Amino acid sequence: MSRLTPPRCFAASRNHLALAICMATLTPALAQERLDVQEGAASGVLELGATEITNSQLGSTTEGSRSYTTGAMATATKLPMTLRETPQATTVITRQRMDDQGMTSINDAIAATPGVFLSYASGPGRQTYYARGFEIDNLMYDGIPSGYNGVGVGVQPNLAMFDRVEVVRGATGLVTGAGNPSAAVNMVRKRPLADQRVTLTGAAGSWDDYRGEIDASSPLNDSGTLRGRVVTSYRDANSYVDGAEEDHGLFYAITEADLSDFTTLSVGFSHQKDKTNNFWGASMIGLDGRHLDLSRSYNPGSDWENKDQQTNTLFAELRQQLANDWKLQVNADYSDLNALFSGSYQSRFQQPARPLERTVWQAKYDEHKLGLDSFVSGPFEALGRTHELVIGASKRMADTNTHSYSPYVTNWPVDGGKPDFTRTGSGRTVTTQDGVYLTTRLSLADPLKLILGGRLDWYDYDDKESSTADYKVTRNVTRFAGLIYDLDDHHSVYVSYSDIFKPQAEKDRSATPITPISGKNYEVGIKGEYFDGALNASAALFRVDQENRAVAVTGSDRQNCADPNNCYVASGEVRSQGIDLELQGALTENWQLGAGYTYARVHTLKDAANPQNENQRFDTDMPEHLFKLSTVYRFQGPLEKLRVGGNLSWQSRLYNDIALDDGSSYRLKQGAYALTSLMAGYTVNENLDLQLNANNVFDKKYYASISNSIEYGGDTYGAPRNLMLTAKYSF
Repeated sequence: MSRLTPPRCFAASRNHLALAICMATLTPALAQERLDVQEGAASGVLELGATEITNSQLGSTTEGSRSYTTGAMATATKLPMTLRETPQATTVITRQRMDDQGMTSINDAIAATPGVFLSYASGPGRQTYYARGFEIDNLMYDGIPSGYNGVGVGVQPNLAMFDRVEVVRGATGLVTGAGNPSAAVNMVRKRPLADQRVTLTGAAGSWDDYRGEIDASSPLNDSGTLRGRVVTSYRDANSYVDGAEEDHGLFYAITEADLSDFTTLSVGFSHQKDKTNNFWGASMIGLDGRHLDLSRSYNPGSDWENKDQQTNTLFAELRQQLANDWKLQVNADYSDLNALFSGSYQSRFQQPARPLERTVWQAKYDEHKLGLDSFVSGPFEALGRTHELVIGASKRMADTNTHSYSPYVTNWPVDGGKPDFTRTGSGRTVTTQDGVYLTTRLSLADPLKLILGGRLDWYDYDDKESSTADYKVTRNVTRFAGLIYDLDDHHSVYVSYSDIFKPQAEKDRSATPITPISGKNYEVGIKGEYFDGALNASAALFRVDQENRAVAVTGSDRQNCADPNNCYVASGEVRSQGIDLELQGALTENWQLGAGYTYARVHTLKDAANPQNENQRFDTDMPEHLFKLSTVYRFQGPLEKLRVGGNLSWQSRLYNDIALDDGSSYRLKQGAYALTSLMAGYTVNENLDLQLNANNVFDKKYYASISNSIEYGGDTYGAPRNLMLTAKYSF
């Protein structure tokens, strides 16, 4: 094959067609994708925006596309494939969708993603994410996995610096290594634009919620081979909860340089600072297990509470075009996080009277994370057909220092004021994961493709304070296989399989780490692609079996344990199975839609310590059914400056069986509910755009999370009806 020279982008490009070609070349796509764009432009069939759906060839970058879908993604296998070609359930939250719904943080993106549940069970400011019944414990940044712990020091990334959020549901060990079989969430950063553009954004909403943002991009030399972009954002907001406040700041900068016709280097930095005084405590329930039906404005916390964290990140990417359409890509990501948590929550631990008191706590964290990923990819010939191959290696490291304070007590007076916290000690843990991987897409026949992948990992957890807590896994193998058959020009059926791998810290009877969690992920489905990829549809059936979960040894068996207080067996098994339906993209040239329905039944297959749980729901305070829809319609003719849209989300009931002091139980519920939001936007002129978002327009009163005990608070209300007005000025 001949070597492809990518087209050069010039700052002087003035017509839209040239700009489209330029933007296409700036995406990290395969050389063949670039060639397709060039050929389309030469034939005069390439169209911008949504003027002609039949010719709107989408790339991977979503900014400026006005689309609710993307043309290519590589999150699932490292191979750049369309959604139709990916043998797993996938969703892309595009830049347009973020803007239409007024999303500002990953929490907003998670709440809008089909099949993913945003949980506040650990507190109103300690969000966790679930997919197919399992917690999402990894976030990815430009394809590099990074561990996520929403209960601890997990950072909710600011969406102002991202082009899109790619979500692949199910087991994703081929790209993440260790992790739960939930989903891979890949945050793809914004890149510099080919032309000079500045956007100023101001927003004002209910409860004194104010946000300002500057997004500036420009070529940095006359030839356009050096480009830069800066995004800065600040948000200051009160809340519907009395006295609750939050502040969010962001600075993001990236420089991209074409070092040659075949080499592109990107280097960037981001600083994110987040602060809130409402993060830990939730409302109590009664001693009878029932909701207290408090006001949504009631604040169960203290006025001295504080969650203050900041993250600095350095990242770089090198893309090298090689001979014969092969390429080399190297990514590096280093982050430094500092956090101070001071909090309390209402509790009733003291029996038998159970007076209302507070549990108080403070901790400081310093965390350093490193991620490296390098791979080569390209086509090869075998048996008269062209195939694709990816070979790569990766490294992850998390170095965490935890500084503890006293007092940490459960009987602090409700109105006792802020304790005089004193630092008492520190702990340090270092987690590393090294891996090598290989993925190939084999063209068995024109309509039949086989994807095979394998990953070899070395995992090590090192507790610097206690060697007995260390554990490691050597040369763990993760396998992946997917078979895709094209039924016709628009539809494909697929089947896929993936291994599950997650180390565990728990110890067995001899005080050695128990076997890592393992399992199998199966999925079969059909996908449709219409209007040259502008509209994607999918339907899938899935089953996830997670085995070797740690189960505590109880009763007289604990006498045979080296450490009776930390004694487990790897015998727990959980199964998740269900259906996943999704539609995303353009229904007409002016109508974008993103909609999905997921049913996931998660139940315990085996639990030796608690046999009463077998064949029962694994986690009852997560919904089994989720439906999410978002849409926007742009008028034409006399109303062409106007657009309207909205989103609808519905979920099935939550419940917990609350243990009461008299030995009985009470089933605490949050029934099924739906939330409706509306949006209207008006383009005043080529520079100014106005948009009004009305959220929870019917003012539904509901619990976003519910308690699971009478001993501590767990009820958290969702937000009442609220408005946000956004103005954007671009030049």
